[in-house]
Amino acid sequence: MSIPALPAVVTLAALITYQGTAMAVGQARVKHKVMAPATSGPEPFECALRVQQNTLEQLVFFLPTFWLAALLGSPQWASLLGFIWVGGRVAYGVGYRIAPGKRGPGFGISFLSSVVLLVMAIVGVFRA
Repeated sequence: MSIPALPAVVTLAALITYQGTAMAVGQARVKHKVMAPATSGPEPFECALRVQQNTLEQLVFFLPTFWLAALLGSPQWASLLGFIWVGGRVAYGVGYRIAPGKRGPGFGISFLSSVVLLVMAIVGVFRA
């Protein structure tokens, strides 16, 4: 795979991860009989919904900083951090759905990778 294609693959992985969280909410709605537009219900449903919402909240920050870091910095390093971000979001979702208190490591991994991407983007802007 060529280096310019790596950021596109990371973007697709992030979007697929988000779509997976949305599908998990739909499955939880059916399983726990939480009819739309309700956003509260049994804890397993609320955990699935929070994973989806938090992933969306983080995606809004991640995608622009990721692309700025890839375009103005290093596409290889940005892609590595992007894959780490995706892994962190998956770990966050799995941890949260097991027990809300287990979401921390996944959140930390994805948050820290986003911060490094932000720094890369800022440095890239000033170098450009």
